Amino acid sequence: MPQIRKGFEQEQLEDLPISPEEEVVKVESQEPRIEKESILEKESEFKKEEKEEEDKLEKKIDPPSASPVTVILSPEEEREKKIDKILAEGLEDVFLGMTPKQQKKFKTEGEETVKKINVLLRDAKVKIKKIVDLIRRWLRNIPKVNKHFLEQEAKIKADRIVNLKKEEKNK
Repeated sequence: MPQIRKGFEQEQLEDLPISPEEEVVKVESQEPRIEKESILEKESEFKKEEKEEEDKLEKKIDPPSASPVTVILSPEEEREKKIDKILAEGLEDVFLGMTPKQQKKFKTEGEETVKKINVLLRDAKVKIKKIVDLIRRWLRNIPKVNKHFLEQEAKIKADRIVNLKKEEKNK
């Protein structure tokens, strides 16, 4: 038989539970702490790893350039934009005074008119009368428009569009 030290039995008795219920409480209370601590440690390690990965990704990705992206338009698309701008000039208030349905119709017909005028400008000989007619037809979509205003606006806009064609020719 092995020899037992004198104070050993007292130490052993102090560690032993007084009742079986106390033993269960001690065992249950110790295990979750260990699990919680290990889970918290793992979670904090995981968060650190995630942060490190994000930092690495941020370093790899180049920041966007400060210069805006320039879109190169064909000469015809450029001319279309200029024609649209000429036709829209001075009609902002009129457009805003229309109902949404009228606005939609006015806009779609205006876009069609721009395309038709652009086709006419492709020809060597520009037919100003056809351009004036197209603009006049488009301006008729404005409710309660004065005929004289309509005619005058159509001619002014047509002249500016023809001048646009002359400028392109001189370049």
